[in-house]
Amino acid sequence: MTGKTNIMARCSIQAILSGLCALAALSGAAIAQPAAREGKDAFGNWQQDKPGITRLIRPQDLPDPGATPSSANVAHVVSQPAGAVPQVPPGFKIELFAEGLRAPRIIRVAPNGDIFVAETHGGRIRVLRAADGASKPATDEIFASGLKDPFGIAFFPAGDEPQWVYVANQDNVIRFPYHSGDLKAAGEPETIVASLPHGSGHLTRDIAFTPDNQRMLVSVGSGSNDAEGVGRPPGGLEAWSSAHPLGAAWGYETDRATVLAFDPDGKNEKIYATGIRNCVGLAVQPDGTPWCSTNERDGLGDDLVPDYVTRVREGAFYGWPWFYIGNHEDPRHIGERPDLKDKITVPDVLLQAHSASLGLAFYQGSNFPVEYRGDAFAAEHGSWNRSKRTGYKVVRIRLKDGVPTGEYQDFVTGFVVNDSEVWGRPVGVAVAHDGALLISEDANGTIWRVSH
Repeated sequence: MTGKTNIMARCSIQAILSGLCALAALSGAAIAQPAAREGKDAFGNWQQDKPGITRLIRPQDLPDPGATPSSANVAHVVSQPAGAVPQVPPGFKIELFAEGLRAPRIIRVAPNGDIFVAETHGGRIRVLRAADGASKPATDEIFASGLKDPFGIAFFPAGDEPQWVYVANQDNVIRFPYHSGDLKAAGEPETIVASLPHGSGHLTRDIAFTPDNQRMLVSVGSGSNDAEGVGRPPGGLEAWSSAHPLGAAWGYETDRATVLAFDPDGKNEKIYATGIRNCVGLAVQPDGTPWCSTNERDGLGDDLVPDYVTRVREGAFYGWPWFYIGNHEDPRHIGERPDLKDKITVPDVLLQAHSASLGLAFYQGSNFPVEYRGDAFAAEHGSWNRSKRTGYKVVRIRLKDGVPTGEYQDFVTGFVVNDSEVWGRPVGVAVAHDGALLISEDANGTIWRVSH
């Protein structure tokens, strides 16, 4: 080979390598994680939803009350269209795990891997058993029936051999004796909390225990949208405030819009936190921090008030009904509680208003990529009080070193058919024994399994 040929060959190789490097750089740019949508760009509707889309909504991004009219836009539930499947990020797979259930809602996984499902409107708890990696349950049994709107489920004490299954009904907390592997309740339920606040309004009650087994937390939603007609507290505001926790409501809202705390045997009731309109999903982070997935109020426009997922601090007040997202005063309660204005805890992660955030679970499995470990997943049941539909998906709540960043990311989408029809409404999320994510939806009575 001549010197000229050698030079030409080296140049060709360099050109090829340069081209490959450039292509790699372009490919890397194409697959790089997109920046979070912020400000007005963080708002949108179901047509902009897609796995991987990240949003960051801050308190200063909120519009004024009434910036848009308050809409009634109830979704029409249809059967799953032929060929329609939920969408997941690249590298993930989603499969239909169970069907034919009666409005499955909260899902909890027992230490041995059995999957407990609350069929709230059916008044029962179902148990599904599947081998690790299986796409269908091999066993399907009714654990308990004849319950009153069961929702929250918890195993106690923590560890591989719990002795009880606790169930939070609409109006009480009960527990069943339990041995690992029980598919049917071994005895009659024992009433632990005889009476929870109930009646009108939000009826779901979730339940969780702190990792030290010392406290039982129970979420209780408000009896109304915005404490309409609650009036003045008995004995006057000053007397009420001095005798009750910060921000505690009165009248038909007494002990509602709260997280309550008890001993595991149901004694020593106290209010743990107030002003949380409807903490539907209650979960405890591995470090012992309680979290709420919360439905905020309606009637103030398309983008008010944001739903949220947040750490719940003992003794904190989160605003409802007088304020929202910090010291934003609700226009329906102007001037009623100036004493609370600078005492409001701002939620950690703001979600698009009217998403109806429900079930919540922290990912501690090993099936997903390592960057998912420690993050949370929340089910967005979907809007009715928004002109352009939102929700109807599962989102990933981003944490860094156990602390929320404020960002959330679309993880499972595709349940909306068009502007008026949907075929899926996610409710419960849970991490299966094999690290897959289980998602219940109560529109068509199915459970889906997401694996990597």
